[in-house]
Amino acid sequence: MPALVLLGAQWGDEGKGKATDLLGGSVDYVVRYQGGNNAGHTVVVGDQKYALHLLPSGILSPGCTPVIGNGVVVDPAVLLSELSGLNERGVDTSKLLISGNAHLITPYNVTLDKVGERFLGKRKIGTTGRGIGPTYADKINRVGIRVQDLYDESILTQKVEAALELKNQLLAKLYNRRAIDPAKIVDGLLDYADQIKPFVADTTLILNNAIDEGKVVLFEGGQGTLLDVDHGTYPFVTSSNPTAGGACTGAGVGPTKINRVIGILKAYTTRVGAGPFPTELFDKDGEALRTIGGERGVTTGRDRRCGWFDAVIARYATRVNGLTDFFLTKLDVLTGWEQIPVCVAYEIDGKRVEELPYSQTDFHHAKPIYEMLPGWTEDISKAKTFAELPKNAQAYVKALEEMSGAPISAIGVGPGRDETIEINSFLS
Repeated sequence: MPALVLLGAQWGDEGKGKATDLLGGSVDYVVRYQGGNNAGHTVVVGDQKYALHLLPSGILSPGCTPVIGNGVVVDPAVLLSELSGLNERGVDTSKLLISGNAHLITPYNVTLDKVGERFLGKRKIGTTGRGIGPTYADKINRVGIRVQDLYDESILTQKVEAALELKNQLLAKLYNRRAIDPAKIVDGLLDYADQIKPFVADTTLILNNAIDEGKVVLFEGGQGTLLDVDHGTYPFVTSSNPTAGGACTGAGVGPTKINRVIGILKAYTTRVGAGPFPTELFDKDGEALRTIGGERGVTTGRDRRCGWFDAVIARYATRVNGLTDFFLTKLDVLTGWEQIPVCVAYEIDGKRVEELPYSQTDFHHAKPIYEMLPGWTEDISKAKTFAELPKNAQAYVKALEEMSGAPISAIGVGPGRDETIEINSFLS
């Protein structure tokens, strides 16, 4: 049975939660391998809607073990709040596993994130202000706090004091803020220790053993390919690696154990936060996509920037992730347009460019070159097979598949769990 990576092939918010949840009934483990509570998934089960920020989507699937891997940064307050909310709605969360090597988001990380963004002013990145970036910075600077540190008060105290030695100087002298008392941080973190302890495990060992035993393991990325800190539209990116390679480092599983890599593509394009976006629309079409698609960030509550489908980005995602399949979501949102533009290339300095430019300057100045495809007016939300889609909708999907470089194996035709057309099984 396969080990699969499922990730966003655009700027995030493509519908990864729906895709993960769709597979959840057939999957033994669902693993978040990077990011934190800056990533949001909306999953609709029957008439119930669940907004998940930190927890893997598989937590909603009975029989599936949800895992927070070592590459994730965990805000303990958010974790416990999210667990409590699901428990109140009758969701069993007892099978959750958390890597002892995952790093903790501390209150001072959140403070520095917020004051740092305000200090940047017009140059701000557009972070969620949840302490994600500063926590990853602490990890790389080797002053981070890990989950396992909660169970050795002496080590925890030493690490918090070391981390705050420089940070308090920054807060007081640069940002004109009060210094933070290390003892209060330690006491606050220790308050979470007993509540989190039942979930803490050696997740790397568990996952490798599961794959060796033939279990199905699904690695779930947050954000999207174009927000990857190495391969995205830097500096307007997240602080981790949502691309397929991040699954290996963020979960401790070797690349030879991954069988398939599935990219989630929205039938148009959206983005939250600052940064270049060649197909962004500022007219009534952009507003219609935003309204019909319900394009508001699950975690941030911010309206998403909307634009037409960008095949250049899709091809790039196929290349850097080694995608084997696409899951195309929100095709139903495009119902009603007489013609639908698709960006097939860019114009940069008067030249046609068909691959994503590596230069930040070139990408910032890229102008979309569109190909017009015929639209459809029929309701597609009840379609169960590809053949039941209107001919023009079929042609749209086939065109996107050809332009993107990997087969489209599933299509979302509505927000519900059952509103999906499966063309090829991801588990074969």
